[in-house]
Amino acid sequence: MRLTGSCPRCRLPMDGDRDECPVHGAQPRLWRPRVPAYEAFAEHLRTAGRFPTLLPWPLSPGWSVSDFGVVVDGADRTLATVTCCSGTTEVDGRVDVLVVAEEAGVGLGGRCAGLPGADPGADFGQGPPAARLRVGSQSVPVWPVSTSHAAGDLDRSVVAGEADGRWLWLVMHPASAILLLQEEWLLRDVSGIGPPLVELPFSGPGPDW
Repeated sequence: MRLTGSCPRCRLPMDGDRDECPVHGAQPRLWRPRVPAYEAFAEHLRTAGRFPTLLPWPLSPGWSVSDFGVVVDGADRTLATVTCCSGTTEVDGRVDVLVVAEEAGVGLGGRCAGLPGADPGADFGQGPPAARLRVGSQSVPVWPVSTSHAAGDLDRSVVAGEADGRWLWLVMHPASAILLLQEEWLLRDVSGIGPPLVELPFSGPGPDW
């Protein structure tokens, strides 16, 4: 097993046979790699099954996959996936982009965003969208998510929307990297790409989340 289990809402490990976090109680398990690498990513995709694993595609030159994870419950149902790709820009230096697709109530997107709750908050979705993302054949509007009550490092921008009935989150470090979304990004479910995944670059460590 190249993936290790933990709570999807915090960093605490979940060992043994009980799917229970000391802080959050009964939870599905988040499986993440010890080291981001092709073999661990292949295991991630097998674990996720038909649930989408989304990445900006194609990755820009010099960018790499620096983290990923999949949330599975006790009935082996996939509830969420997360990927992180990292690279550099002339304006921002190092940039980390986390993409989360999740069923409602899982809380993985909120954790990556540093929020105290599992959803984007009561004021979410008001006004015009901040950007649009291309997810497969869909054009998905995303709205800003307030991080005023976020924990830890506040130098991030968060947007969220809905794709195929699931929450879609983008968390970008630093906050100024949100300007990269001025052009419609393409997010692709990489589980169906096949042989080109062998050439996918990996690096680490990714950001703390």
